Amino acid sequence: MSGFSLHHRLAADTFPLAEFPLCHFRLMNDATYPWLILVPTRPDLADIIDLDAAQQNVLISEIDAAARSLRQVTGCDKLNIATLGNEVRQLHIHVIARFVGDPAWPKPVWGAVPATPYAIEAKDELIRRLQDAFAAASA
Repeated sequence: MSGFSLHHRLAADTFPLAEFPLCHFRLMNDATYPWLILVPTRPDLADIIDLDAAQQNVLISEIDAAARSLRQVTGCDKLNIATLGNEVRQLHIHVIARFVGDPAWPKPVWGAVPATPYAIEAKDELIRRLQDAFAAASA
């Protein structure tokens, strides 16, 4: 992990959840959509193709663990998984739980409504449930 540092905007907009072999798992501070951010802990990554083949395989496994855990915890109707990086160049993967009838449905979440920060209790409960799901998935 030498040389890795989390982009200041990702640090400001998210809460730490877990550390997997490749990625930091983080929770986006937007209670409108349960939304995970996975950040590979390697320096100078902008795109998935900047990882070698073995790291790409690990990334896919970690995305799978995040997505399955998020669906288990939220009971969402659909998962959106994306890498954009237009505003924050550092490679990060969005894993978003979507529900029919959520404020952006069926369109993308970006720019649909202003972010609603989590209440402390709701954030802590969701983090606990996700961490339990991650632990069960990796057992």
